[in-house]
Amino acid sequence: MSSISPTAGQPPRRLVPINPKPLTIAVLLVALGAVYLAQAVSARQAALYVVGALLGVTLYHAAFGFTSAWRVFIADGRGAGLRAQMVMLAVGVMLFFPALSAGTLFGQPVTGLVSPAGTSVIVGAFIFGVGMQLGGGCASGTLYTVGGGSTRMVITLIGFIVGSVIATAHMPFWTSMPQLAPLSLVKTLGVGTALVLNLLVFAGIAALTVMIEKRRHGRLVNEPAPPAHASPWLHGPWPLIAGAVALAVLNFATLALAGRPWGVTSAFALWGAKGAAALGVDIASWKYWSAGPNAAALSAPLSFDVTTVMDIGIVLGAMAAAALAGRHAPVWRIPMRSIVAAVVGGLMLGYGARLAYGCNIGAYFSGIVSGSIHGWLWLVCAFAGNVLGTRLRPLFGLEVERVQNTGC
Repeated sequence: MSSISPTAGQPPRRLVPINPKPLTIAVLLVALGAVYLAQAVSARQAALYVVGALLGVTLYHAAFGFTSAWRVFIADGRGAGLRAQMVMLAVGVMLFFPALSAGTLFGQPVTGLVSPAGTSVIVGAFIFGVGMQLGGGCASGTLYTVGGGSTRMVITLIGFIVGSVIATAHMPFWTSMPQLAPLSLVKTLGVGTALVLNLLVFAGIAALTVMIEKRRHGRLVNEPAPPAHASPWLHGPWPLIAGAVALAVLNFATLALAGRPWGVTSAFALWGAKGAAALGVDIASWKYWSAGPNAAALSAPLSFDVTTVMDIGIVLGAMAAAALAGRHAPVWRIPMRSIVAAVVGGLMLGYGARLAYGCNIGAYFSGIVSGSIHGWLWLVCAFAGNVLGTRLRPLFGLEVERVQNTGC
């Protein structure tokens, strides 16, 4: 007799068929990778690898996509995804601002991702926004969908890496353009004022999405109820809000372990640079790679790069989550127009992320919870790019999701 019994008035819960092979591979690689990193680098690096895997599980099980959330709001006025992002940011600033103001967390020196706001951010974030819709994902979205078995997103990721390297060659030009000095609201306004101001803006954006959604649909549009699973927390899907809170907490864990917030795309530039160097390109002579942390990262093994380690963890965590959900099934036939969009979108994502000092994670999420003005500028410009990108999707045979009207 089954130990799972349906509650009165509810449909019976069903067992989820998992994909055992990819699940076993993902779990083994996470475990073995953590052991290796603990011995070869440090226990902190191993912990960050595991945090990356947990981020991958969260992103996949909550289907926490920045790209699709913005697209359905732009095209159809549905704002649940945007509201979840505001919850994520609200939890984030409440965790981050006091720690960043103190300068230490559990005895570890911490600093935010605070970058200049100016021409390069405006141009880069807009390009990134267009690329999000053509490539089919953002930075975190590309990684977790690759881990989930999306073959198209592998193409986007390759374009992402190539675009990132090209941008590093052009960075001296873009950094010479007009821009403000890095500005932290936490340091400029103080923790209390900065916190209240940010929370008010998040609430205002959430309220605006509610107003627009009700005006468009007459009500808040509810997503179809997922099928009842034996263990929805293990197999997914998770509520968006649960995903939002988990991402904020895991970003805070990254701050505690790495001394700075979560980032994604600097690793793509590093992978591409190392690949180009292996092919004989004199990458080390490029200004971007010739001094400071970038030069150190280029000469060091990838296992020492925090972002690389976490990115690989995200892919494997998402792979495990997809296997648990029984949805790890790569599709190898991709329409040519979709491949073209993936290549173009990936190049734009990589190029734009470098110009804008980050992506939807490093510039938007981690930038805003760091109190950086450039994070807000990134949001405005990337959203504008998403508007154009959403309009361009049908040209490449890509879907723009809308709620179907009924006779009711």
